[in-house]
Amino acid sequence: MTTLIHRLKTIHTQIRQAEINYQRHTGSVLLLAVSKTKPASLIATTYQAGQRHFGENYLQEALSKQQALGAFDITWHFIGPIQSNKTKAIASHFDWVHSVDNLKIARRLSEQRPSYLAPLNICLQVNISDEASKSGISLSELAELCEQVTTLPNIKLRGIMAIPAPSDNFEQQCQPYKTLYQAVKNLNKPELDTFSFGMSDDLNAAIAEGSTIVRIGTALFGSRHYG
Repeated sequence: MTTLIHRLKTIHTQIRQAEINYQRHTGSVLLLAVSKTKPASLIATTYQAGQRHFGENYLQEALSKQQALGAFDITWHFIGPIQSNKTKAIASHFDWVHSVDNLKIARRLSEQRPSYLAPLNICLQVNISDEASKSGISLSELAELCEQVTTLPNIKLRGIMAIPAPSDNFEQQCQPYKTLYQAVKNLNKPELDTFSFGMSDDLNAAIAEGSTIVRIGTALFGSRHYG
């Protein structure tokens, strides 16, 4: 547990230093702890160390953790692919959804968001590197989907999520984020204030190019174990 707390502090230090290095306002980048495949006990420890935002990819696993951690004031983010038969549970149990990539899913989340909850915060996932293996709309589809989603009740379009093709080169890491950030700014929609960019391996590039949420899993919790 001491190692986990040390990692959390180290990541916060990296984020704050990147904010300084790239002339970002202090505190403008939020750490989203990606806790998929990790037990509720680790989330509890991280929460008790001050972390409040957690991201999950797998619905049933997330619902189990939410039940176990019901006493904690956690902000839950759904960041995985969305199947139509999962939208009701996602709409009912999460505060944010980062992975909306079509109007049908957005409509279902809107229709199924309980009226007693605040509007569900939505990010549209853009497949900025045009990878066949990844979800997301193309950049050319972004403007139209933004217009369609902003008319829906019970959800609030906040911004964009992207997972570019991996690279070890800093400039190559920056380029897709730069392209997408500028494309969003060109839409001239002030409500699009959220850029869910960057993971453990490209945190600095993402912050350099406008990220407001970095999704960190491995660097915080260690390698994931599936099975």
